[in-house]
Amino acid sequence: MTTLDRNQAPKTRAMATNRTALVASLDIGTSKIACMIARLKPCAPNEALRGRSHAVELIGYSQIQSRGVKSGAVVDLGECEQAVRQAVALAEKMAKVRVESVLLSVSAGRLQGQLIEACADIKGGAVTAADVSRVTSAGMHHATPPGRTVLHALPVGYQLDGVKGIRDPRGMVARQFGVDMNVVTADATVAKNLMLVVERCHLNVEAMAASPYVAGLAVLTDDEADLGAAVVEMGAGTTTIATYSSGRFVHASGFAVGGQHITMDLARGLGATIADAERIKTLYGTVLTGGSDARELLSVPSAGDNDRDTPQVVSRATIANIVRQRAEEIFEMVRDRLADSPFAAEPRARVVLSGGASQLTGLVDLATQILGRPVRIGRPLGFGRLPTEAKSASFAVPAGLLVYPQFAHLEHVEPRHTRQLKTGTDGYFGKVGRWLREGF
Repeated sequence: MTTLDRNQAPKTRAMATNRTALVASLDIGTSKIACMIARLKPCAPNEALRGRSHAVELIGYSQIQSRGVKSGAVVDLGECEQAVRQAVALAEKMAKVRVESVLLSVSAGRLQGQLIEACADIKGGAVTAADVSRVTSAGMHHATPPGRTVLHALPVGYQLDGVKGIRDPRGMVARQFGVDMNVVTADATVAKNLMLVVERCHLNVEAMAASPYVAGLAVLTDDEADLGAAVVEMGAGTTTIATYSSGRFVHASGFAVGGQHITMDLARGLGATIADAERIKTLYGTVLTGGSDARELLSVPSAGDNDRDTPQVVSRATIANIVRQRAEEIFEMVRDRLADSPFAAEPRARVVLSGGASQLTGLVDLATQILGRPVRIGRPLGFGRLPTEAKSASFAVPAGLLVYPQFAHLEHVEPRHTRQLKTGTDGYFGKVGRWLREGF
C-alpha cells in the first residue's frame, strides 16, 4: 500500500561544494518525456551564476513522445513506465553511464504555494538550529491539508520579537522567534503515482520539485529574481507559475490548461485529426493575423476514415483565430493567479515564459498585452555546451532540475526516517532493481 509519511516528498541532500556529482533529471510531461544527465563540477564563484557552486556539463539527453500521461498526471502505469524506460535508456546510451536515481519534476496535482508565518517562544534566550527546524516544521505541517504533499518548504525570512528581515537568526537573542515561509504542495496521489512509475523502472527518486520553480532556476537572471519575476511554464497539459521576489521563490500555482488544448481546438475547429492539428500548430501556429492571412489558404486533410473525403481549405487567419482564443484564455487565467500572489505588489516585475507551448509565434506580444508587464521567452542560462535542441524553452524544466541540487540547502527537510514518500516498491521491486544493477 502506498503511504506518505509526514506529507513531504523526497528531498535531495545539500551538495558538497568541493565534490563532483553525476545527476539525472526526468521531466514526465503530457506530450513529451525528457531525460538529461549531467556532471556537476565545482567552480569558482565568479565563474557561475549566483547561488550556483557547480558548472553543469551535459553528457546525455533524450526527448521522446509521452505515453500514459494526461494533464501532467499518470493515467496508465504500464504505458508511462515503458516511455520512461525508453527515455532514460536513450540518455544513458549517449552519456555512457548507468543512472541509479533521478530528480523528478511535478507539474500536475493543482500546485499551490502558501506564504505562512510560524512563531514560537524561545526558552534558552538564543535561537538554535533546533529552534529553526522545530518552528519551520510546525509551520509546514500546519500549511499542509489532508491529501496534499509538500514539494517545497522554503523560509523566505525570519523575525525576532516582531523585527522582520533577519537573514540568519541562529545565535541571536530573542523572546520570540518567527519564520515566514513558502510551502508548495501538490495532490499526494499525483506525486505518488509519478514516483511509482519511476520506481517500477528500478530507479530511485532522489527528489521531487515543482516544475515552475526549477524552470526559474534555469531561465531567470539575478536581476529578474531580485526585482521580481513570474515564471510561466507552459506545458502541453498544464500551465504552472512560480513567483520570485527579492531573489526568493515566494509563490506557486497552476491549472490544467496548456498547449494540447490548442491542438484539440484546432482538431475540432478544422475537422482534422489530432496528429494533423498538432502538425498545423507546429508549422503555422500563431496568435498574430495580418492582411494577407485571410487570402493565404491551406489544405487540411479530413478526420474521416474515407480516403476519398475532400480535404478542407482554410485560411491562415482561421487557424490564427482558433489559436489566439485559447491563448487569450490561458493568459487571462495566468493574470488572475498573479493578481492573487505577491507578484501583484511588484511594480517592476516581469514575466518569463518557458515550456514548449511558449514558442508559438506572437505569444510574447499577446502576453504583454493581457498581463500588462514586460514579457520574454526564457531559455536555460549558465549551461556549457548545450546542444541546440536543449537550448530551447521546452527544456527549461529538465535543465533546471540539474541546477536544483545546488539550492537544496535552502529548504527545510524533515528527518529522513519520517519524511519518505513510499510507494510500496521498497520490497520486491526495490530488491529486484538493486540485484539487476549489481549483477550487470
